[in-house]
Amino acid sequence: MAEQGRLAGKTALVTGAGSGIGRAIASRFAAQGATILFTDIDGDRAAQAASAAGGHAMRLDVTDEAGWAAAAEQAEAVLGGLHILVNNAGICEPGSVEDTDLASWRKTHAINLDGVFLGCRTLLPLMTRTTERDGHGGAILNISSVSAMVAAGNFASYNSSKAAVRHLSKSVALHCARKGYAVRCNSIHPTFIDTPLIDGLGAGADHGAMIAKLARQVPMGRVGDTDDVAWAAVYLCSDEAKFVTGAELVIDGGLSAQ
Repeated sequence: MAEQGRLAGKTALVTGAGSGIGRAIASRFAAQGATILFTDIDGDRAAQAASAAGGHAMRLDVTDEAGWAAAAEQAEAVLGGLHILVNNAGICEPGSVEDTDLASWRKTHAINLDGVFLGCRTLLPLMTRTTERDGHGGAILNISSVSAMVAAGNFASYNSSKAAVRHLSKSVALHCARKGYAVRCNSIHPTFIDTPLIDGLGAGADHGAMIAKLARQVPMGRVGDTDDVAWAAVYLCSDEAKFVTGAELVIDGGLSAQ
């Protein structure tokens, strides 16, 4: 039985929290004692997830700078400040460098990379004020992918965007450390996780068949589940990881070890 209350007294904003990995992280954080602002481009899904976990919700398009400013105001108003930011929202549109058109390339980078940049830039001032006031540290967690390290010929824009998130996370970590902020920044790199995002990879293939196909690529013989990521997020955003920054945690069943 996992220890409870590992995030007691902390506040968090999670993007893409209406479903999949984002919902699992936000819900697990709530169960560990944090007060959560669930955000998603689908406001209704965010509200449903928040209601189930006892949190707050708002619609947020992570590519919208004004939307992020509103999210900062909402976090301060309903949470009383912010200790944790999880940049999870993302998409995956398969395509090689020849198959990917410029619009798709820009859309993927706008959501997967620009959204992370905007979140970090916009919310750092609130996070630094909150941590200084409360006397304990905060954490930014960016959800990248094992695809940031292990490329594929048919995921040009996804590989590029997630690799950029990997290094942006390190840059944010170094910036915060050098400024003396009590805010750490790390990234998580999952492989295939059983979420609706997987269905978009199969060109209409049956979900079960797609899961089985992907599992054959993983040394441990299965795809991940959302709790595999959520528990890692709890650790990296808790005070247990107070000396961990600029790090990357790979959650891939051994795929990148080959």
